[in-house]
Amino acid sequence: MPAEKVPLSIAVVEAVADAQRLDPLNLPAPLTDAVDPDALDALFRNGTGHVSFDYCGNKVTAGADGSVEVTPLKEV
Repeated sequence: MPAEKVPLSIAVVEAVADAQRLDPLNLPAPLTDAVDPDALDALFRNGTGHVSFDYCGNKVTAGADGSVEVTPLKEV
């Protein structure tokens, strides 16, 4: 049986936590402070492209393929 695809919202939280070397539960702000998680998950359900937004001091770029790029804002 194929592995279940991780929702993009969860992948974003995990990537930002990893970049900041924090447990996802210890991030300084919930994802809802930056973007609607349900809308993020639905955005690419049947499409292509990417979206960028600021979250916890980072520029986050999330793609329809499930990719997540995290760059500290001070480096952008």
